[in-house]
Amino acid sequence: MASFSTQDISLSPTIITKPPAFRNSYFKTVYRWLDYKRLEDGAEGLWRIHDTLYDLTQFIDRHPGGAEWLQMTKGTDITEAFETHHISNVAEMFLPTYKVRMAKEPRNIRLTFDEKGFYRTLKGRVAERLDGLDLHRKRHSEIIQDSLVAVSFFLAFLAVNLNSILLAIVCGFAICWVMNCAHNFFHRRDNWRILVYNMVFLSYREQRISHVLSHHMYPNSVIDLEITLFEPFLCWLPEPLGFFKRYVSWIYEPVVFSAIIFSEFSKRIVELLLTRRNFFHIEDIVSLLLPIFMYATSSCGLAIVFKIWLITVISASFFFGFYSKNAAHHHPDVAHAGDLIPSEIDFGVYQLLTVIDRSNVDDLELNILTSYGHHSLHHMFPTLDHCLLPQLFPVFLETCAEFHLEHRRYPWWRLIMGQFQQLACVEQKTHYVPKKDL
Repeated sequence: MASFSTQDISLSPTIITKPPAFRNSYFKTVYRWLDYKRLEDGAEGLWRIHDTLYDLTQFIDRHPGGAEWLQMTKGTDITEAFETHHISNVAEMFLPTYKVRMAKEPRNIRLTFDEKGFYRTLKGRVAERLDGLDLHRKRHSEIIQDSLVAVSFFLAFLAVNLNSILLAIVCGFAICWVMNCAHNFFHRRDNWRILVYNMVFLSYREQRISHVLSHHMYPNSVIDLEITLFEPFLCWLPEPLGFFKRYVSWIYEPVVFSAIIFSEFSKRIVELLLTRRNFFHIEDIVSLLLPIFMYATSSCGLAIVFKIWLITVISASFFFGFYSKNAAHHHPDVAHAGDLIPSEIDFGVYQLLTVIDRSNVDDLELNILTSYGHHSLHHMFPTLDHCLLPQLFPVFLETCAEFHLEHRRYPWWRLIMGQFQQLACVEQKTHYVPKKDL
């Protein structure tokens, strides 16, 4: 980011105004995060967008993206989600129909959307170019994901019939790529391809909360579930930590990654037992397809099938954690909660502060889909297919240059090393942006 004098600029170590009660919870789940958010967002049981409350109840079943998005966000502030999920102004034109009143409390989030700021400027330019995009590229994404699903089942067939641990690990890697590709689809309106994310006992519904509504809107903050759900085992925020959490975590991090799938599935069961609320849905049957297929297409006993399936799932979990935590966000050069940033900051500028793109994944569509390519653009316009993003890259760079903002791209090895450095980081850093771009 461009340097400037900090005189007369208020700095803050957080983008929220209230201490997040959720972070101190002894048992963290995505559903409890939503419950806490309803208490802290000042939405008064309605839907809050900026400083206005709306009653979208009558619109739920007509929502083009699917009813679930509005059902799960009732009672919360959806400003960031609304801005990033509606690139054109069509949805904004309909909002007055559902207006109830102004909110009583100021927003808990300090991110801004000034009409002349960086994000709104970029959003307007992207909206103008949407009609000119080569939409056939979206078909490429579908072919890639469908092919990876087929490859995963074929590798599972080989692994169980040859009783091969190595092939089971390779199958787990392929399933990780399937889940990474599914990430391209669960950001968007309901579609059947999001179901493959559930192949190994994870839930796309939960991912829509932890990844879309939490991480994408507030990356690297104390309300980013992709940080808080890993605490106290992995701590990427610059806080006073002992030697064990700072350095021994480098050693046990692979174990944590390997346990992600089983941990999240187990928490759903515990949450069900504690609250009597059902967090399982018909699409969870998808998780049984792989082991059933392995058993049905082999002459092996149940013990061998279970062994190969277990190794496959553990491998998929490890690779999924490795890819996601080394993708863009955890490097000492990006902002984390605890670092000082302007207390009022443009949403798009904040995204650039918390993201470093990988320089080696933006060439092939397979790399873009499986390795979270064009990450900065994706954070700002998550509903756009990943394979469309390269066409918008020139206008993105043009707007960054106009606002004197730096788009950073590092090799993957540098981001991997940086992720370990960030685990050990306890020093508070200051991240500067030009005052006009706040």
